[in-house]
Amino acid sequence: MENIEHKQVEVKGLKLHVAEIGSGPKVVVFLHGFPEIWYTWRHQMVALANTGYRAIAFDFRGYGLSDQPAEPENATFRDLIDDVVGLLDSLAINKAFLVGKDFGALPAYLVAALHPERVSGVVTLGVPYILPGPSAVQNHLLPEGFYVSRWQQPGRAEADFGRFDVKTVIRNIYTLFSRSEVPVAGENQEIMDLFDPSTPLPPWFSEEDLLAYASLYEKSGFRFALQVPYRTLSVDIGITDPKVNAPALLIMGEKDYCLNFPGMEEYIRSGTVKHLVPDLDITFLEEGSHFVHEQLPEQVNHLIVTFLDKHSV
Repeated sequence: MENIEHKQVEVKGLKLHVAEIGSGPKVVVFLHGFPEIWYTWRHQMVALANTGYRAIAFDFRGYGLSDQPAEPENATFRDLIDDVVGLLDSLAINKAFLVGKDFGALPAYLVAALHPERVSGVVTLGVPYILPGPSAVQNHLLPEGFYVSRWQQPGRAEADFGRFDVKTVIRNIYTLFSRSEVPVAGENQEIMDLFDPSTPLPPWFSEEDLLAYASLYEKSGFRFALQVPYRTLSVDIGITDPKVNAPALLIMGEKDYCLNFPGMEEYIRSGTVKHLVPDLDITFLEEGSHFVHEQLPEQVNHLIVTFLDKHSV
């Protein structure tokens, strides 16, 4: 970890916080989810650098130490695509592997669809390829208190989170979302009310880790994070040919709550997802939660390195 270097890289007029370790022509760019940040990839970055890869993780615009855009409420997933391509341009990287977790899976695949010449392969964790648009998440098939529905309502999550300090919000989400049940609030509850304060942190997530996350979200807050992904998930960004021909790997924990989204497990296990990503390998880790890369880093690192080695030129 102490060998990871940090810098600011300008992309489309915004300074993005970039963490980097390793060197050489084989480049891997990591894309975080929520409530994650560059730090979520700490285990993978070190492992890849030790096997000869240049590992880069950054905070998306509006997250952590990266700049806030002028009008966050107008942002869409197109902005995250711009972040990835702009970062590659700024660092003079012609082609890279993209590794995305949670909503970070979407820009990983979307960049591969729109800019296939820039992507050597795609690895995603916790979320398969889903196109942003009206059918991205079937909110209507889940109870009204479904966390995505709640967080899509302007002001609701802000009021819910605002009752606590940032560290508590991160603790609550990490603990709640490492379970296999979909977080759903009751009629007179908010999502933060689902957390039992007596519940300890997951054993693979330390107080030091929590502080690292909290310090970064204290800088950025949650304003942009609630817009992208949650409030822009249903916005069609106008991709006419979404097919990804790059080799891809999907890593899912068997205990990931996302598998309980309506139709999600069938979409993955039936192979329907391969209509969009024909060259896709799918691996399930039996004990894995939604945060499988932090929970089971050695297993995940082995899967990622094996995939990268197979498809590196």
